Amino acid sequence: MHPKSSSESAKSSSESPTAFEKPSLGDCHSDHQGPRSFRHLFRRHRIDLDSIATQPSVFDDPLTLEVHRPPPQYENTHRFDPDARWTWREEKVSKVVRKIDLRIMIWAGVMFFALDLDRTNISQANTDNFLQDLHLTTNDFNLGNTLYRLSFLIAELPSQLISKRVGPDVWVPIQISLWSMVALSQFWLSDRKSFLATRFLLGFLEGGFIPDIVLYLSYFYTKRELPIRLAWFWVSNYITVMFSAFLATGILSLRSGNRAGWRYLFLIEGLITLSVGIISYFLMPPGPTQTKAWFRPKGWFTEREEVIMVNRVLRDDPTKSDMHNREGLTVGMIWNAICDWRMWPIYVLGITHMIPVGPPQTYLTLSLRNLGFTTTQSNLLTLPSTACGLLTLLLTSYLAEFVHSRVGACLVLQIWALPLLVALRSFGPSTDQWDYFTVVTLITGFPYVHPIQVAWASRNSGSVRTRTISASVYNMFVQAGVIVYVSTIGTVWRTHVYSFQANIYRADDAPLYKRGNLILIIICSANFMIYILTYFFYRGINRHREEQWNTMTVTERDTYLETTKDQGNKRLDFRFAY
Repeated sequence: MHPKSSSESAKSSSESPTAFEKPSLGDCHSDHQGPRSFRHLFRRHRIDLDSIATQPSVFDDPLTLEVHRPPPQYENTHRFDPDARWTWREEKVSKVVRKIDLRIMIWAGVMFFALDLDRTNISQANTDNFLQDLHLTTNDFNLGNTLYRLSFLIAELPSQLISKRVGPDVWVPIQISLWSMVALSQFWLSDRKSFLATRFLLGFLEGGFIPDIVLYLSYFYTKRELPIRLAWFWVSNYITVMFSAFLATGILSLRSGNRAGWRYLFLIEGLITLSVGIISYFLMPPGPTQTKAWFRPKGWFTEREEVIMVNRVLRDDPTKSDMHNREGLTVGMIWNAICDWRMWPIYVLGITHMIPVGPPQTYLTLSLRNLGFTTTQSNLLTLPSTACGLLTLLLTSYLAEFVHSRVGACLVLQIWALPLLVALRSFGPSTDQWDYFTVVTLITGFPYVHPIQVAWASRNSGSVRTRTISASVYNMFVQAGVIVYVSTIGTVWRTHVYSFQANIYRADDAPLYKRGNLILIIICSANFMIYILTYFFYRGINRHREEQWNTMTVTERDTYLETTKDQGNKRLDFRFAY
């Protein structure tokens, strides 16, 4: 939904604080599909800050109010008020959203920083003779990465179910503390078995963290705010890479006797993330109206601010009240959500969208070492691609808001990657190492559209129960995509589990990986078609529903709203984002 223009808002404010343009049901359940201008994107700077910010919703109609009224068990019901009105100054500029950003969003980024610190430091360890010290081969390293991704994938849904039952505010700090202890225990790695065991445990304990946080943030933000917040959430990923590169440069020099520098890297960074896990117990309230605690007796928000927080989110998406934040999911709910074929196109994109840039990113530090760069140089030379990726992540996320097209914004990754992959495949043995470095840096500095697609899956779920599961299922497909380009299990049934090999960048194709890069070019080209088909898929469903809705009389619409058993994105008045 969009605010009125400044003149309209001012008029509404002066004439009647409850005056609204009556919305249609389709408007209440879908993103605005009208054209967008550059001025519209920055509309907040030209409106009257003291005009009414409350947006039209289903709660303005007596009939649909009762259909969507929050149930008594919803934790924020006591703050729900369909007649509540507030100004832009209260909501955006001086009060609510700013407080949420400072209190909730920043710490979410810190927790993500902890996740990435422990899951990516294996890359820095690789530059310090990690494999040689443990007598590991490249295939052992690939197997460790595969086990990590596989356990990460397996843990996604169970973790989300636990989080939904006990609350993210309880489960997430436990997760961080547990994986931190495994991470720091890598100081005592001794052989192949201990390496594989810790990689599996680390992935299993970290799996589910991201969907848990996405669900948690959805309690506080509207569907229009969440994609941009998730973009900034993933900025911490890039900050971690840059921070850890500098940190690793110093720590890896701490060799003491037979204790390699990479051992201290795991120990110190594990202790850092353990402290984040402990602090998270105190900095994650259960929800907008549950910020009071024995150590925070006054809470973070006033009663007025809680009213604004609850009603702005529910007016934006009434389905967010259909479950309590401590309410678990039944087997039937899980099965119905998984069988929701309307979400499958996004799941397919979860598998394929990262494959064109995945192998160059995974083997970046090893490639730099193979080019003749030293350990320190290899770590520091990852910084340009990280900075490029951070910038393109933010630009792409704001582009999605500007053009109001998920498909259009997500296609930027494929458009970015295709010509660079063609250039990479054209390189030969005589190619200058700095030319190779430049192209690989640009490839690994790709526009990261994963935050857009996470928010896209959340938006198209249409209910808390579906959103809870779809976030995990989508992330499982993303991890499956990583497994696709990192390793294959094609020979596992005929020999042993250690027969995992690199799938796209294979040893017999090294060092230029001509065949592997051709595969990446083909997959990148195929992704264009998948995105286009997804666009027409959702557009077609919306058009069909709109035609059905428009042929119904007012009485038929009222009867449908009062009697339908359709839920979430199955409702006739729900519109998919694309």
